[in-house]
Amino acid sequence: MLELAYTSQINNNDIKWGKEGSGPPLVAIHGTPFSSQVWRHIVPYLSDHFTIYFFDLVGYGRSEMRAGQDVSLGIQNKVLVSLLKEWGLERPHILAHDFGAATALRGYFLDGLRYESLTIFDAVALAPWGSPFVQHVRQHEAAFAGMPDYMHRALLHAYLQTAAHRPLSDEALGIHSAPWVGEIGQPAFYRQIAQMDQKFTDEAQVCYRQMECPVAVLWGEKDDWIPIGKGHELASMISDQPCMPVANAGHLLQEDCPQAIVAAMLRQTGAK
Repeated sequence: MLELAYTSQINNNDIKWGKEGSGPPLVAIHGTPFSSQVWRHIVPYLSDHFTIYFFDLVGYGRSEMRAGQDVSLGIQNKVLVSLLKEWGLERPHILAHDFGAATALRGYFLDGLRYESLTIFDAVALAPWGSPFVQHVRQHEAAFAGMPDYMHRALLHAYLQTAAHRPLSDEALGIHSAPWVGEIGQPAFYRQIAQMDQKFTDEAQVCYRQMECPVAVLWGEKDDWIPIGKGHELASMISDQPCMPVANAGHLLQEDCPQAIVAAMLRQTGAK
C-alpha cells in the first residue's frame, strides 16, 4: 500500500497525498472509481528514477468526502493546479489514467499547465462517454445511495470487475472498494457518478492540438469501458506518436498489465 502521509486543504477540501523516490518529479493521477492505490504496483519500479507524487482526487480514496461536495471534473484540475504550486513543480512528468487523464488535459488546455512529458492511458477525453449504468445512477442517485450494504457491495464488486480484463484478486477488490463502503463511502460512490458530466471533457476537447511535450497514449485492447478506437483518435489529436495498444488488458491497465505502464514511462522519459 502507498502511504498518504500528507494533507493539503484546497478549495475547502482535505486532499491526501504522498511521495516516494528520488529524481525528476513525476505526478501520478488516478481515475474513477479508484484512488492513488492503483499506483501501488507502479511506484516501486519508478521510484529509483523519479520523485513520484500521488494523491487522491477530491471525494475519492482517503481525501475528504462529504454531502453536497463538488467532486466533478470541473474541480479536479483546479486541485491539480494548486498541488503543483504547493509542491513547487513547474514542468513535472505526468502519468494519468481515466479521469486523471481528463484532469491533466484540462489542466494543460484550460489552465495553462505545462509538463515535461505526458503518459496517459484509457483516458476519459473524447465524447461520447458514460455507460448506461452511469446514466441510470445519475437519474436515481438517492435510491442507489440508500441501498442496503450487502446490495451495494455486490454491485460495487461487479462494477469494479468490469474495468479489468483479468479477474481481480481479492486484494485488489478490497483495496479498490474500501473507500466506497459505509455511511460515508457508499453515498460518496454514487455522488461521484451522479456528477459525471460530458461538458467537462467537451470544454477541453475543443482545444485539443498537438501538445508541446512528448505525449504517449496507451490503451487496453480489451477495454470494455472506452473502446480502443478512442485511444487512436486521441493520440492523433494531441501526440506525434500513435496510440500503443496493450494486449490482454482492459480499462484498468494498472491491474491487468502494470509492466506496460512502467515500460512506457521509462521509454518516454529516457530514464535509465
